[in-house]
Amino acid sequence: MIIAGFPAGAWGTNCYVVAPAAGEECVIVDPGQDAFDGVQDIIRENRLRPVAVLLTHGHLDHMWSVMPVCAEHKVPAWIHPDDRELLSDPGKGISRALGQQIFGGMTFTEPDEVRELTDGATLDLAGLEFRVSHAPGHTKGSVTFGTGAEADIPPVLYSGDLLFAGSIGRTDLPGGDHAQMLQSLSRVVLPLPDETVVLSGHGPQTTIGRERATNPYLQELAPGSGPRRGM
Repeated sequence: MIIAGFPAGAWGTNCYVVAPAAGEECVIVDPGQDAFDGVQDIIRENRLRPVAVLLTHGHLDHMWSVMPVCAEHKVPAWIHPDDRELLSDPGKGISRALGQQIFGGMTFTEPDEVRELTDGATLDLAGLEFRVSHAPGHTKGSVTFGTGAEADIPPVLYSGDLLFAGSIGRTDLPGGDHAQMLQSLSRVVLPLPDETVVLSGHGPQTTIGRERATNPYLQELAPGSGPRRGM
């Protein structure tokens, strides 16, 4: 199995290209700012054929390159309906002042084909199964994608900005909600087996077991722990 990732753009957003093997079909997860060339390099190096782009949420740093990637390979983009409007109006996901600073005169449009994700769905793409879990909190339409264990490869969770190594995604931008974030962590993350590898939207990879033992936000959700005060 191939899981090739790299940090893209000024925000260092992790983009992943996932395939069963070299020479096979592949899926691209979260092609952010300046991710196009990196995606193309991985595709050429491994002789891959893209079939879809999966978006964990609609923030600009995760979907900046969705249009050129989808257009180049004539593939659909998958996103939760609660974040779909951000494809064409990403300014709704950040503060007005920051949007004016970043975008200037730039315009964004949806890819030619957009498909909407639903909680609990299983996507059969590129010979792999991706389980979709709606996980609002960072944005209204945030999702995670999970794949099961295969041979010597443990389960994998593409967590977007729900869970990071040692931390969680921010909830102070439009559409964010801290209470929803904690609910999503409890419902989506805590039930996963410890050996699950977490490939997040930013920073290094980790495991559910490591985060369960050390991440303060997960520790506060453990049975018998009360909610953290002053958040």
